[in-house]
Amino acid sequence: MNILYKSAFPLTVFIALCATAAQAEEVVVANPKSGLTELSKQEVSDLFLGKRATFPDGRMAVPLDHAEGTPSREDFHGKFTGKSPAQLKAYWSKQVFSGKGTPPKEVPGSADAKKLVAENPSMIAYIDKSQVDASVKVVAAP
Repeated sequence: MNILYKSAFPLTVFIALCATAAQAEEVVVANPKSGLTELSKQEVSDLFLGKRATFPDGRMAVPLDHAEGTPSREDFHGKFTGKSPAQLKAYWSKQVFSGKGTPPKEVPGSADAKKLVAENPSMIAYIDKSQVDASVKVVAAP
């Protein structure tokens, strides 16, 4: 039993390191016809926290968030809004209760977000960098 443990330990460490290295990187995307070229981290944060409702050129912006509890949502908000899941939940509870805003529409994940952004120039979302193709345009990255 002891020999099995010693030989399995390096394999377990290797698998854990590979999983960490393979962690997704979320990028913010818009429709290529939107006219957007680049958004700052602050502009992205303001859009996804409801502090602004328009793109810098004044057109309406419709942010799409991933479902609560997904790793992509936690990664995105940690890097762009600086909020943990608990902080984000508290923030939106306060905004909704005070009538100051409503959270972005939620989608299950990157595939749904990409599809909706590709169909609508007003929408903005974040997706895994590996899923970027000609149907969307990266406008911000961490």
